[in-house]
Amino acid sequence: MERTAVNPWAWSVELGYNQGEIVSGHTRTLYCSGQTAMSCDGKPLHAGDMAAQLALSLDNLEAVLGEAGMSLADLVRLNVYTIDVDRLFEHYGVLASRLGAAGVAPSTTMLGVTRLAIPGLMVELEGTAVA
Repeated sequence: MERTAVNPWAWSVELGYNQGEIVSGHTRTLYCSGQTAMSCDGKPLHAGDMAAQLALSLDNLEAVLGEAGMSLADLVRLNVYTIDVDRLFEHYGVLASRLGAAGVAPSTTMLGVTRLAIPGLMVELEGTAVA
């Protein structure tokens, strides 16, 4: 698989994402459902703790990727949904450092929403991976 970043402006790279990515030569695409701070038995965790919820959401996204034989390095698209954009930005380093460690800067959209499916959840990550 070959990935080519598309960045008509440099500012997004400084924030850890590309404006677009051209993917060629891939054989498999995984569309991940939104991942939240849920335990393996389906219970929401870390009420009120944005950093912990973000970290667990990433762990859960990585688990789905891993089950498909992929990793964060294969992400080409990431949608971030949150009930509190300002609070998420306070803890955005949790996300940026994990993506940076994986050597990936997927095209990303962040949306503020009024609520997520389960009360108490503050962030949800939805990804597309190509390998």
